[in-house]
Amino acid sequence: MSLSQSDLVGTELREGSATLPLSMRPLVEGVDLPAWAKANREQIEKSLLKHGGLHFRNFNISSPEAFEQVVAALSTEILSYRERSSPRTQVINNIYTSTDYPADQSIFLHNENSYQHIWPMKIFFFGLLPAEQGGETPIADCRMVFERLHPKIRERFIEKGWMLTRNFGDGLSLSWQSVFQTEDKSAVEEYCRGAGIEVEWRGERLRTRQVRQAAPRHPMTGEMVWFNHAAFFHVSTLERLTREALLAGMEEDELPSNTYYGDGSPIENSVLEEIREAYRSETVNFAWRKGDILMLDNMLVAHGRRPYAGRRTILAAMADPFSSTAPTFCEEGNARCNRKL
Repeated sequence: MSLSQSDLVGTELREGSATLPLSMRPLVEGVDLPAWAKANREQIEKSLLKHGGLHFRNFNISSPEAFEQVVAALSTEILSYRERSSPRTQVINNIYTSTDYPADQSIFLHNENSYQHIWPMKIFFFGLLPAEQGGETPIADCRMVFERLHPKIRERFIEKGWMLTRNFGDGLSLSWQSVFQTEDKSAVEEYCRGAGIEVEWRGERLRTRQVRQAAPRHPMTGEMVWFNHAAFFHVSTLERLTREALLAGMEEDELPSNTYYGDGSPIENSVLEEIREAYRSETVNFAWRKGDILMLDNMLVAHGRRPYAGRRTILAAMADPFSSTAPTFCEEGNARCNRKL
């Protein structure tokens, strides 16, 4: 039998969803997903820019090694996990577990590493062992989140940016040694200088501040996106009991993490709640099956995690770094920018 590449895989939208994610499934037995993806990478990436997220199911991907091959076929560079904010376990090479976080708690929607000066443009997840109950991955289109916010809120964040403050260690957050993967204070300081991070040593403890843009344009499509951790890292987003316990035991500037407007002024509670509601309104819950791969454009789509019961192993990979100071594809005058894909 001789089949063209387009005859091997079919696409469909998730039931009840207008655009996200686009599902891709084999139409015949034995499709080699890494080989097919490599041969069709240009079309796959066009679909990713349009929909924000792609879902590959029924391709018989069953191991971290096979997942890594898919990521490699669809990426230029697979990234290591640097400037960490959550615990992960390295599985093979630059393939990690998704955040190692208590099963009974949610992880709020966010874009991976938006607080860094260099972030991955793509993030991949792999359902090695879906949870027995729960454990869905909520995702939301950040173009639509941006549109839902009141124009005055958008304008304020565009003008001021947002600030992240972090205090490392003391059993309440990752140690600076874990976050920066070094025991050398001077190496931390050198990294932070290059990354635009303000450093303050308090004995052996480290406190940092960094200001980032809140709503950049996507470098390929020119669309405005809500791309930040302003709500994610704010103390008000923590679950009530955790929040109350922290605030009862320490001053605000001692919290493991917190956020402000870029000039250091507090973000109003009403603004934070509107941001959280915008995410909730755009959320699509992705339910895992064994062998599923979820590929997201990390600037177009935010992700999180629902609580779960039983064992759950979802692997993650980050790929294709982009710098906030890099010239964008759109700035080069490409005709595809600033138009609806």
